[in-house]
Amino acid sequence: MLKPGNNAVIGQSGGPTAAINASLAGAISKLVSENSDNKVFGMSNGIEGLLKEKLYDLKHFFPEGSDGLSLPKTTPGAALGSCRFKLPAPSDDSNGIYRSLLNILKKYRIGYFFYIGGNDSMDTISKISAFAEENSVDLKCIGIPKTIDNDLILTDHTPGFGCAAKYVATVFSELRRDTSVYTQKAVTVVEVMGRDAGWLTAASALSRSAYSDGVDLIYLPEVPFSYDKLFDDIQKVWGRHSDVLIAVSEGIRLENGVYVGADGSTSDIFGHVKLSGAAKVLEEKIRSRFGCKVRSVELNTPQRCASHISSAADISESFDIGAYAVECALNGKTGFMSGIVRDCDSPYKTHFELFDIHSVANKVKGVPADYIDMVNSFVTDKALSYLKPLISGEIYPDYSDGIPKHFIFPKI
Repeated sequence: MLKPGNNAVIGQSGGPTAAINASLAGAISKLVSENSDNKVFGMSNGIEGLLKEKLYDLKHFFPEGSDGLSLPKTTPGAALGSCRFKLPAPSDDSNGIYRSLLNILKKYRIGYFFYIGGNDSMDTISKISAFAEENSVDLKCIGIPKTIDNDLILTDHTPGFGCAAKYVATVFSELRRDTSVYTQKAVTVVEVMGRDAGWLTAASALSRSAYSDGVDLIYLPEVPFSYDKLFDDIQKVWGRHSDVLIAVSEGIRLENGVYVGADGSTSDIFGHVKLSGAAKVLEEKIRSRFGCKVRSVELNTPQRCASHISSAADISESFDIGAYAVECALNGKTGFMSGIVRDCDSPYKTHFELFDIHSVANKVKGVPADYIDMVNSFVTDKALSYLKPLISGEIYPDYSDGIPKHFIFPKI
């Protein structure tokens, strides 16, 4: 077996979240305390930074492990920097990426490889793990899940989703207070992130509480979208009150499979069709149909960077799953993603397990049919039972001059 060494490297990839740095902090804490005689490197901007040898010495920033990690734990974004870089298949190394990668692993004596991210990041881990196995490289590879889309399979939910869901639910509760002040008929359409899975849009249902009527209608990518159904639903809500509040996933599609918000441009490097705004399209359709006041709102990136209203449950799990991934690798595990298994809803209890990375990569977990109320364009009680524990508890950041303090690595 080729033995690059016993040093570790960790990176972040894909869309940032309010909890991705908590997973980084958990991994660093475990690496520093359990792998004390070796270096811990951080990739600057994911796999792209590793290939350019842009690496942080994480022990320089956190020499005592858990001490000093409280600020990164509550900092949103990806502290190490992120990327959207698609590796070729290990069998196709015509551009020499894997040869370069092997040389870098040897140069820095790296024996442990951790990558925090979503579907595309798990694809990267899957390919690097396969490359290491095929070339007899002694490299322990573990993926650490992260995505506000909550669409990774096998794991009960993904770190980062709880914080985003809490933000979405809170915004809809506040929007209801705003939209309900007038008596004339009006519609507000709010676009929530979620290209192929409607989990985050479904979380808008949590805005219904003793203090708020919350969202009225929810439209998810899992259900073919119909304008006729939308218009009928609006009329029904007007029978109850004058202001209609709608949550719509950015990835809703018509029965023919065409995205409502497709802008007609080419796909990105991962093959995702670029979208230009489903809520804006619905705003124009509703105004044309009813002639009423209509407003569209796109929540956009605040959904994933709003750490001022984080879920304590999410931050805690995110930290712990990072540490768990490291523990598994140090015990010789490789080719896995660390995941969350739910033991029960009430009281909420979970544990961590490893899942084969090749079974996870490039697959999407949508909202199941029994979570969707198609008649009322809403979600079921079963969905609410699943969602509620994920937003429980509050973590407030430290403040300086009236705004939250954040941890920032210097640019390389």
